[in-house]
Amino acid sequence: MNEENSNFFQKVYEVAKLIPYGRVTTYGAIAKYLGAARSARMVGWAMNGSHNMPGIPAHRVVNKIGLLTGKHHFDGTNLMQQLLESEGIQVVDNQIIDFEKHFWDPFKELS
Repeated sequence: MNEENSNFFQKVYEVAKLIPYGRVTTYGAIAKYLGAARSARMVGWAMNGSHNMPGIPAHRVVNKIGLLTGKHHFDGTNLMQQLLESEGIQVVDNQIIDFEKHFWDPFKELS
């Protein structure tokens, strides 16, 4: 990984650490907050690489409609869903129920 990607990934991790318990955000929302609105996929790559890093709540980052698209990067079949449900977020068929209610927008909350 080059230094530019490494710095971007570190910025993604810093934002992810701020997602409150019981809330979720999206790859795109983090990218927008970091001034790289077209880099949602890079945020996804960063989150995929964070699973062995303590303190990074990767389970709280989902796609733009609340689907658990990153779930296959977690150990166990339903770990991402179980982690979200332990925080009071209901998930059915890999989809967060009442996504808008649980959505945390770093652009609004941190700007």
